[in-house]
Amino acid sequence: MTARLRYDTLERLTPTQPVDRLGYIADQCRGKVVLDVGCLDETALLKRDTEHWLHGRIARVARQVVGVDSSSQIPETGIETAPNARIRRGDAACLDSAIIGSAPFDIVVAGEFIEHVQDPLAFLIRLRASLPGRELVLSTPNGVAFANTLMGMIGREAQHPDHLANFSFKILNTLCLRAGLPEWELVPYRFFATEMILRSSGFKRGMALGAQTSIRLVERLFPLLSFGYIVKARL
Repeated sequence: MTARLRYDTLERLTPTQPVDRLGYIADQCRGKVVLDVGCLDETALLKRDTEHWLHGRIARVARQVVGVDSSSQIPETGIETAPNARIRRGDAACLDSAIIGSAPFDIVVAGEFIEHVQDPLAFLIRLRASLPGRELVLSTPNGVAFANTLMGMIGREAQHPDHLANFSFKILNTLCLRAGLPEWELVPYRFFATEMILRSSGFKRGMALGAQTSIRLVERLFPLLSFGYIVKARL
């Protein structure tokens, strides 16, 4: 469990060094039956057939993957994404009993999802009630990331159009406490400029790669400024 916090303003926080988000989450799913919620990002489908798509990375190493997403691009019959993986259309924030009972799940993954959810606390409480004892791995952007500061300095803000909330180390700790999770760990993850890199070439691509390298250096020195957090927990 994350060390008990006092919530003092000048309390010292000591997160671990930032990790690669996709690799870390995929490693947690190796050999397991995975429930992958909110797994189809329809605003970034260019990543789908690359190593940068989390659902695909999980499918390569998991025993079975059942994905759930509310996107209208998913037909009623679902989408087969690998021989061992399928995405079904449904409400990922409030899973129905048919999906919960569709496989003997070992772990629930919610990659870059809770910031899209209207009530993240209720989402976690429902998950714990529906799948008690299972592992949970979720990731979400860090509201105080260094990359956000840089964008603000040039009068910009990078946000997904469906984002409803931003989180920080202490806020995520509070969320886990109030959801009644028995144990959890908060792990920072590194900045990635994947979509910008994939969509550009030449000079612009070089600039994007350079920015990614520079921001990651700052994140190594100051992990609380990392691009986001992974919550590894027990439901």
